[in-house]
Amino acid sequence: MAVRKVLLASAVAVGAAALWWRKNPSACPYGQRFWVEAPHPLITRKRLRETLRPEPGERVLEIGPGTGYYSLDLARWLEPDGTLELFDIQREFLDHTMRRASEAGLTNVVATQGDATSLPHADGFMDAVVLTAVLGEIPDQDAALGEIARVLRPGGRLIVGELIGDPHYTSPGALERRGAAAGLRLEHRNGPAIGYFARLVV
Repeated sequence: MAVRKVLLASAVAVGAAALWWRKNPSACPYGQRFWVEAPHPLITRKRLRETLRPEPGERVLEIGPGTGYYSLDLARWLEPDGTLELFDIQREFLDHTMRRASEAGLTNVVATQGDATSLPHADGFMDAVVLTAVLGEIPDQDAALGEIARVLRPGGRLIVGELIGDPHYTSPGALERRGAAAGLRLEHRNGPAIGYFARLVV
């Protein structure tokens, strides 16, 4: 009986925390980076590549790279002349991923700290933007999507990865509506609604 009470109390606490995070979007703190380092079922690197369809020489912006779960592969897909630009509000994550890139011998990765609602890039500067389990962490998602649409070249693509269980999960329907409001058209979804990558285009 005591064990059941403890389990019930734990479930209630987890549920309450998830609800709070859902209503108060914020970036995952660096101290809790184990969440972003864990395996990513359904939103795999292979599925990201299929959805992004990267080309060598492209310039790709990854917003919220975490500890680089996808970043090193992204950078390799863009070689020899392409560039992966990392962008995060937290310097610790950028430093962590840049260390990993350096250790891997990658020289086409650059990092910038800032807020996704005010990107420091010229209009039409990027071929693609990638956000994996990040969109829901941004308090003003509409402003961020508007900025992403601005910095994408005509025909450029936004790749959004989402996994259910994340307290900031964005459903395919919500993503399509928000994207359309920013001038981004949903072109393709790779994977079921519980874990998917979606490609939106300008």
